[in-house]
Amino acid sequence: MGALRQAAGAVEIVPLRNLVGRELDPTLLEETVEWQTELDWDFARSADLVRQFTDTRSLAGFAVIDRGEIAGYGYSVIEDHKGLIGDVYIRPPWRDGPTEARLFGAILDELVGTEEIRRVESQLLLPGPALGEILQRERGIEVRNRLLMSYPAAGAPPLPTGKAFGRFYIEPWVDRHHESAAGVIALSYSDHIDSRINDQYRTQAGARRFIYNIVQFPGCGTFFKPGSFVAYDLTTGWLVGIVLTSFVRDEVGHITQLCVIPAAKGRGLGYELLRQAIAALRLHGARRISLTVTAANTEAIQLYERCGFREVRQFAAYVWEG
Repeated sequence: MGALRQAAGAVEIVPLRNLVGRELDPTLLEETVEWQTELDWDFARSADLVRQFTDTRSLAGFAVIDRGEIAGYGYSVIEDHKGLIGDVYIRPPWRDGPTEARLFGAILDELVGTEEIRRVESQLLLPGPALGEILQRERGIEVRNRLLMSYPAAGAPPLPTGKAFGRFYIEPWVDRHHESAAGVIALSYSDHIDSRINDQYRTQAGARRFIYNIVQFPGCGTFFKPGSFVAYDLTTGWLVGIVLTSFVRDEVGHITQLCVIPAAKGRGLGYELLRQAIAALRLHGARRISLTVTAANTEAIQLYERCGFREVRQFAAYVWEG
């Protein structure tokens, strides 16, 4: 507990490596409850990983300490040339914008000080707009507004088939689709606003890692193979669209990825993939289904609203480039 013996009234930023997992327990419990109530998301598995990696002194990041009490924490990971700020959580009594910005800044400075880092990305669902305003003004961070949208799967009638039904061959996801699906992502997001937010969308190698992370790690929930599909163009035989899904909580499904290559757009394929994913999630117990979308992506938002999704929260994506 040595890290928690702070001077009275002094709010300090200390490395996570100075702590052990049990010291974060009250904060992780509060965060888990907030993810459940505010986002309809089960954060428990992620909290367990934070606790485990803190115990092994292998989690890079910082904690905010106020008079011996942990007020928040944040962490980062490194992928090649890029740093990812995976979480910045400040408990509500200390959540004032500047405290979050100070914690974010400490993590950013540590990453920027790493020789190979040329880019830092982050998407944070809980912090309010004050964080983005401060980071833009004081650190030159690029901020992109995003939306969390939700669909009432339990009460909505089934979506009708659209014009793409029968015009494409759609089959369930299997592991052999991984490589060709990475190519679909890279093609779909070429010159797209979302490739500014996530540079994995820019190359097939990056998209390959993106898919691997969705399938293997709990950050986007538990990957749900029966609700994930790929679409082939019957004329060319090419893979032209994908939808990937997860369960982020009991009875809550999540659309983790939906994309169609430019050559197949305008033919209703995005709707049909979404329709089939929703149907599969409902069949396996989803009473609500969520997704995230960039606010500037009006075409996608119009599709989601037409299908019955409604905005429930705004959040931000942050990008620093060196």
